[in-house]
Amino acid sequence: MIKRAGTITEDIRPNMLGGKGEVKILHLLEGDEFQGKGRLFAHNIIKPGCSIGGHQHKGDIEAYYVLKGEATYYDNGEKTTLKPGDLTFTDNQQSHGIENEGTEDVEVIALILFA
Repeated sequence: MIKRAGTITEDIRPNMLGGKGEVKILHLLEGDEFQGKGRLFAHNIIKPGCSIGGHQHKGDIEAYYVLKGEATYYDNGEKTTLKPGDLTFTDNQQSHGIENEGTEDVEVIALILFA
């Protein structure tokens, strides 16, 4: 299977998980394409001043891979800065959030797999 540019499902999530502003999500895989092993593989675009609110993972894990921009990242309450090439991992029962406090878009690949 090949998904061509322009055919990938896209949506805008306002106040994602209690965050600020809007996050644009390009769904790289969807539904049955996960074969029961996960629920999200996406390219997230977080505009300046926007965020994905802090949230706990229950029954799944999530990884972010930063493609572009600098982000403020909250890892179980600890604040740090992410840059392109950084990878985060949030285990089952752990929490995280991400915020764009900069002036350019932050772009991350997000993968959620079932624990």
